[in-house]
Amino acid sequence: MTGTLVNSGAIIAGSLIGISAGKRLPERIKTIIMHALGLSVVVIGLKMAITGTDIVATLGCVLLGAITGELLHIETGIEWIGERLKKRFSSDSSTFVEGFVSASVLYLAGVLVIIGPLQEGTSGDASTLYIKSLLDGSASVALASSFGIGVAFSALPVLIIQGSITLLASSLLIMQEPNVLNAVTATGGVLILGIGINILELKKIRIGNFIPAIVYAIIWAVMY
Repeated sequence: MTGTLVNSGAIIAGSLIGISAGKRLPERIKTIIMHALGLSVVVIGLKMAITGTDIVATLGCVLLGAITGELLHIETGIEWIGERLKKRFSSDSSTFVEGFVSASVLYLAGVLVIIGPLQEGTSGDASTLYIKSLLDGSASVALASSFGIGVAFSALPVLIIQGSITLLASSLLIMQEPNVLNAVTATGGVLILGIGINILELKKIRIGNFIPAIVYAIIWAVMY
């Protein structure tokens, strides 16, 4: 689990740097940084989404995932966890929950969340997770400069989920199948695109409720 531990540490370190820098930066600088991050996330999401070989299946998974997540109130649950963490650590940040939710989904929606832990769990090679650590750590700097300490706590779900995949890697080899990775990449790209839209404040999307779309994408790829 070395790669996941490094990944979680990078998120925390990046967040602390972002919080420290954010206190010294003028509001207009923080705004332009978030705009740059938002645009970058949109581009990454679009690039991932259009790699899908079956766009109809991708859109179907996103639609089913959104409905399922809405019925299960997944984002409400994530927000509840964020609120509990905020109270537990006596944070007075008004953007704690927003930062926690946005960062958690961003760091867990990409295909590297699957590839990295599987690679480390089956071969001991954590190089993919080291690359993800650099990406997540950099994003944390930008996110935490505006959203605050809530971003740092997104390291917890990353540690739990990626760590679990690493430990179960031997029984999850089917996740390395090209069609499964393709489906996860395309569907995750749509979710990341939604995060970019939220960061740019174009529209508030309850992106946490779209998480089941990843599960539907995996099921579709395995079945077809």
